[in-house]
Amino acid sequence: MSGCGAPEQTATLPANIDAGKETVLHGKVLAGETPVGGAYVRLLDSSGEFTAEVVTSADGDFRFFAAPGDWTVRALHRSGNGETTVSADGPGLHQVAVTVG
Repeated sequence: MSGCGAPEQTATLPANIDAGKETVLHGKVLAGETPVGGAYVRLLDSSGEFTAEVVTSADGDFRFFAAPGDWTVRALHRSGNGETTVSADGPGLHQVAVTVG
């Protein structure tokens, strides 16, 4: 993991996180069916404003804690870029998949 201070990105939530109270955008970056590690994943709000960035785990996992609303998740990687949108209408685990190519 880089020295950016972001929490380690894993497929499971940390034990101290209650998905019933938090709005969590969680997913994978994929190239076809293959997980993409080391991709930069950016979270943009409904106006397109940059909010946060993390680097995917070796298994392509990423996670953001966000407010309810409409979000764009953009992945940047040397093998290609991709983006998707997600509407998080409230607390819970909101699954997101971003395909790059």
